[in-house]
Amino acid sequence: VSTQSNGTITTAKMVHREVQAQVDNLRQDATVFLQDLLRADSLAGNETKAQEIMSAHLTSLGFKVDMWAPSGTDLASNPNFYSPRTTFDNSPNVVGILSGSGGGRSLLLNGHIDVVPVGDLKTWDRDPFSGDFDGVRVHGRGASDMKGGLVAQLLAIQAIQKAGLRLKGDVIFECVIEEESGGAGTLAAIMRGYKADAALIAEPSEMKIFPQQQGSMWFKIQVKGKAAHGGTRYQGVSAIEKAFKVVTAVQQLETERNVAFKELPLFRNTPIPVPINLGKISGGEWPSSVPDLVILEGRMGVAPTEDMETAKQQMRDKLASLALEDDWFVSHPIDIQFFGARWLPGATELDDPLLQILQKSYESCLGSAPSVEASPWGTDGGALSNLAGVPSIVFGPGETKLAHQSNESIDMNDVIRCAVVTASAILEWCGYESN
Repeated sequence: VSTQSNGTITTAKMVHREVQAQVDNLRQDATVFLQDLLRADSLAGNETKAQEIMSAHLTSLGFKVDMWAPSGTDLASNPNFYSPRTTFDNSPNVVGILSGSGGGRSLLLNGHIDVVPVGDLKTWDRDPFSGDFDGVRVHGRGASDMKGGLVAQLLAIQAIQKAGLRLKGDVIFECVIEEESGGAGTLAAIMRGYKADAALIAEPSEMKIFPQQQGSMWFKIQVKGKAAHGGTRYQGVSAIEKAFKVVTAVQQLETERNVAFKELPLFRNTPIPVPINLGKISGGEWPSSVPDLVILEGRMGVAPTEDMETAKQQMRDKLASLALEDDWFVSHPIDIQFFGARWLPGATELDDPLLQILQKSYESCLGSAPSVEASPWGTDGGALSNLAGVPSIVFGPGETKLAHQSNESIDMNDVIRCAVVTASAILEWCGYESN
């Protein structure tokens, strides 16, 4: 929007204020929409109902909708594919295309519909799929991660339309499956050809702006021992005792890797910028036997600008170095495998034009400067940045501490605030005209 005269500036401010007013006017509609999405259980393999609700809502806003079940065969041909399943018959992706009038930049709005399991129902105060609204918060699995974010993005579009405006640039809205399991849904959308000049992802960033996203990958370490009777344990070698050394080495590697990362501007408020988490351990078969095998499984974080293979090699080298201090590991080398889910890291430059617009929109709409950091977890932004060449930024409502927890919920005031900022940024990025 041109700001060559005071009159034009005033007009632009009035437009933004009108859109903000429309966001607030649509609060009740947005609350009901979020409740509907939360009441549609969208655990992996059961996303159809929620996606049908999403498809109908997109159609009502004038989007051209593409709803399809990704092909497991096609996905398996891509080296970046991972999923614990190979068929997606009851798990459609939904993409909506809102064509602009022309002359503006295109924007991709991305989010996922899949949610993680609810865990022990006894730890929930409500039905996990109740969608209850208590006057402030909407409750249910996926409220923060990340159906609230999806609602905020579409509320922004709806408010722009209600204000009598048409965007010049195209908007592509992706509501994908499988983000929680490795990102196959966004990968399928990339393979289908969807891309834009930039992307916003409404993961639960607590209204912080994440232009960079940590990557991660799972690993499995096998530590060998020598079996013996517990009464003569000195005749064996305990894999559990050897595993203690491996755990210490992994912890040392985490410390060594993060010395440099802590100096990066976006990690200054993060205690451990790129963690290595040991999440599972198993070993031994009998209390009176010396265990001959221990298996450790975990998650290795990858810095936004780091290469996945470089991180893998650092882990391999660290484990191999144990042979220098313990001869047992010379004849019984530690086996390390990287398996299962992985999320590519992503880094958008700090002078990126969408980032600049989003920061200004935040300050203009909310009256304070936003926190700009790197995400502490992986998102589909890494795939969009690296595989589709789409600079991606995470900005959404919701609280990370509530994601994947019992009694998950979201404050509707945060959904509204996110929608206001998002709408302002969309107007500036895509351009607009009176409809």
